[in-house]
Amino acid sequence: MKFTLEYSDSKSKARAGVVKTDHGDIQTPIFMPVGTAGSVKAVHQRELDQDIKAQIILGNTYHLYLRPGLDVLEKAGGLHKFNGWEKPILTDSGGYQVFSLSGTRKIKEDGVMFKSHIDGSKHHFTPENVMDIQRTIGADIIMAFDECTPYPCEYGYARNSMEMTHRWLTRCIGRFDETEGKYGYNQTLFPIVQGSVYKDLRTQSAEFIASTNQQGNAIGGLSVGEPAEMMYEMTELVTDILPKDKPRYLMGVGTPANILECIALGVDMFDCVMPTRNARNGMLFTSEGFINIRNEKWKDDFTGIDPAIGGYVSTFYTKAYLRHLTISKEILAAQIASIHNLSFYLWLVGQAREHILAGDFAVWKDQMVKKVSTRL
Repeated sequence: MKFTLEYSDSKSKARAGVVKTDHGDIQTPIFMPVGTAGSVKAVHQRELDQDIKAQIILGNTYHLYLRPGLDVLEKAGGLHKFNGWEKPILTDSGGYQVFSLSGTRKIKEDGVMFKSHIDGSKHHFTPENVMDIQRTIGADIIMAFDECTPYPCEYGYARNSMEMTHRWLTRCIGRFDETEGKYGYNQTLFPIVQGSVYKDLRTQSAEFIASTNQQGNAIGGLSVGEPAEMMYEMTELVTDILPKDKPRYLMGVGTPANILECIALGVDMFDCVMPTRNARNGMLFTSEGFINIRNEKWKDDFTGIDPAIGGYVSTFYTKAYLRHLTISKEILAAQIASIHNLSFYLWLVGQAREHILAGDFAVWKDQMVKKVSTRL
């Protein structure tokens, strides 16, 4: 993997760059649709490519390890061959899923024992075997195994967890460096900064992660319930420390306004389930604000969902028709809304990139944050 920084905004810390991988280039800033179990929910790969214009998608180690399982993925030739997605893929290490399984897992120095949410069977994740699992899944970018701390979190727990995450990272790097990918292309390891919402811990973690000199770096443990201003404060603290010549990935964030504000703080890569999860519940993001398509006011609105962003789904289908499908609980409603919301997210980061390159990002960002935060 190679990262080229093309332009830095003079009135903010926003950057435009290109991440080169063996499965293609990724123009940053970028949003990555989440395909937890090898599929972005309710969306075909062709739609991801041609309509949404996704440049990279996510898979999840925990879910793919449990189902379909590593044997199937290896026989297929990796996740790219299995799901037919020919562009880059990033895999989350499963640390967040382990965090969310708090009632059925035990965290120890050697790794994590957990029970499958599918059948209750017991499994063991270690820094080493999570590297092996992600090698087998075949992602272009694989994440270090970490513990994602909850919010609120006591200082002592956050410190001990961060220190263990650092020890796990050392083991991840060791295992990654002594192994090779299985499918004939290069893979890259990203470490993850932790430290909850404590400045000294975040500083310490960011400095440690930077010192490992990996090809990219991630910021984890945010957007887990803390106030947005606190998330921004921690993000800025960390981006000021992480090297400028490496891509920075803020994990699990977030709303359109969150993404714009964090682009302004120097973040390059984002992912979140929000566009598809909210779509399935009838919430749509648009260039003028967000809407609940179930509301009566859209019943006879025969305008396109959002013609301003272009694309087939957002211009062809009307709000009235989508409301009808949603109220009727038609499966097509989830498909249309998911494709639209993801198209909007990719349009938004594409617009951010254009304005960074044009030199007027800061002004545009302030205007756009107000718009996307408006309930229509």
